[in-house]
Amino acid sequence: MAVQACAGCILHARSRRGFAALRHRRPTPAAAGTAQEGGLMPTAVERFDDKARAAFDRIGRNEVYQGELQRHRVYTRFLHWMVAVFFFLSLFSGFGIYLPWLFRWFTPLFGGGPLSRALHPWFGVLFVFFFALQALNWLKPMSWTKADSAWMRRLRSTISGEEKLDPPDTGFFNAGQKVQFWEIVIGCVVYLITGIILWAGARTFGPIAVAFSYILHDISAIIMLGGIFIHMYLSTIGEPGTFQAMTRGAVSEAWAWTFHPAWYKEVTGRDPRRAYEEARQRMEAGRSK
Repeated sequence: MAVQACAGCILHARSRRGFAALRHRRPTPAAAGTAQEGGLMPTAVERFDDKARAAFDRIGRNEVYQGELQRHRVYTRFLHWMVAVFFFLSLFSGFGIYLPWLFRWFTPLFGGGPLSRALHPWFGVLFVFFFALQALNWLKPMSWTKADSAWMRRLRSTISGEEKLDPPDTGFFNAGQKVQFWEIVIGCVVYLITGIILWAGARTFGPIAVAFSYILHDISAIIMLGGIFIHMYLSTIGEPGTFQAMTRGAVSEAWAWTFHPAWYKEVTGRDPRRAYEEARQRMEAGRSK
């Protein structure tokens, strides 16, 4: 097939890095690649994770077309969106509590100030709960490797456009995604500890513990919010074709060889740079006609 689905979408981001435009074409049904999820878990937890993925596959859909690879299964996508929903519910309800003089217009969304205060900790608990399930689902692919250290060293050249493709040893997740993942893991631990202290109050833990908890809780929220903004940009405008990985669960082969070459090679057995060059040559040949 001349071009992979969504290849044209990737151009918008990579044209700034000298990435040749590839034509977009609607794919036809075909077999999928496989995604690296699960692993590095206690046996009981791994069994639960496997059963959950199988159960969600029965009630959801994994559509993969020719020229595409399966990126995330239904269970992973469900957890991702639950994490997102409860993060923003926690964020918006927390805004009205943290700065009521500035964000008081958020509180009516939750039934007023008192109800916002009552709901906020429960939103936080559900956020941590769903992310804990997501973390178990992603422990193996989120482990740090030498390839990630190399990715970080080449980050500047990648952003500046000197590199047309991501480093060839970039696997299922790149180093940037792993940094954000572990930042959220640490943030969830901070949220959980400080949230319990704030929930119980000074009578239980004392005024000093509560005061420090307010500071740590707010700093963690600001850091995580900044990371979420970067994540939202990269999953839409920054790296076109990424968003569908968490909606349909599939990505184009062009997306895979561009942003995650080692993963592309693992699931297809083909050289990502050769695939890129062949697609570029086909595109140039099509233009010359």
